Amino acid sequence: MELSTPVSIPKPRFTFEYGNQIMLFGSCFAENIGSKLEDSKFTVDLNPFGTLYNPASVALALRKLFQPERFTGKDLFQHGEIYHSFSHHSKFSSTSEAECLENINERLFASSERLRQANRLVITFGTAYVYKLKENGQIVSNCHKLPEKMFTRELLPVQDIVENWQKLLLSLWEQNPELKVLFTVSPIRHWKDGAHGNQISKATLLLAIEQLQKSYATHIEYFPAYEIMMDELRDYRFYADDMLHPSSLAIEYIWQGFKENYLSQESLAILKEWNDIKKALNHKPFQPESDAYRQFISQTLLKMERISRKIASFDISKEYELVKSKLK
Repeated sequence: MELSTPVSIPKPRFTFEYGNQIMLFGSCFAENIGSKLEDSKFTVDLNPFGTLYNPASVALALRKLFQPERFTGKDLFQHGEIYHSFSHHSKFSSTSEAECLENINERLFASSERLRQANRLVITFGTAYVYKLKENGQIVSNCHKLPEKMFTRELLPVQDIVENWQKLLLSLWEQNPELKVLFTVSPIRHWKDGAHGNQISKATLLLAIEQLQKSYATHIEYFPAYEIMMDELRDYRFYADDMLHPSSLAIEYIWQGFKENYLSQESLAILKEWNDIKKALNHKPFQPESDAYRQFISQTLLKMERISRKIASFDISKEYELVKSKLK
């Protein structure tokens, strides 16, 4: 007996594997999936500009990485004694202009190099609404709690999103023909848009991604995170306390769907080994000085060595040293 309406996920044309260079951009949900991939020891560069929500801001961030130019003081503004960038999330902000620029530029050039090497790109759109500065029409990635009167709020037309991303993707593929792109729409509801506005926004994003996927079917896939949340998890018990963000259980459920459909069989097998090792790492012994526990630690170290030999990019050096120290 089915107690929900399962979302069918077509077999993807490409998968994610250990050894892939993966970059993720977008909303809080990109952070959720990116963190899962990082915890699973994939090679990940997550949101080099911080959390971004709308397609125009994500596209601008990618263009800045594609042709990096150092940010200067002219690119910052000061509000409440804090220096901010309209292109970045507030995690890059600082009370020091020099520190703010250092944070931004260090990540900019490091991630620019990673983009050239990336073979998997995950893009999560959160909203089709943008905020523009009234003084110059600039679309901002973050309003940084400035007065609302400084901005106009607009809904991006579907065709504007498509044309912007077509140009960007063609530029990326010209440099890196093997780059595969996975789009998602964030299941997080933007309630400031209003109930109807949120639906209009999500529909706009879905229509734009659909056009892009049809145009470049061999290079673009769509993962239905939004649909899974709306249909399979259609219950407020799967939401966090704010009733807008997915709960940790919902995030885990959607991650399972991603993992089962988008990780290669070889990577799933490696991930199972790593999860077994993590359980061993979290084990708290009753008698840490016993020979049995030392044997347990030795066996765990052997498993860690085997998994590291299988995958050159599998960096568990910190965990290995921590476990090894328990033998002393």
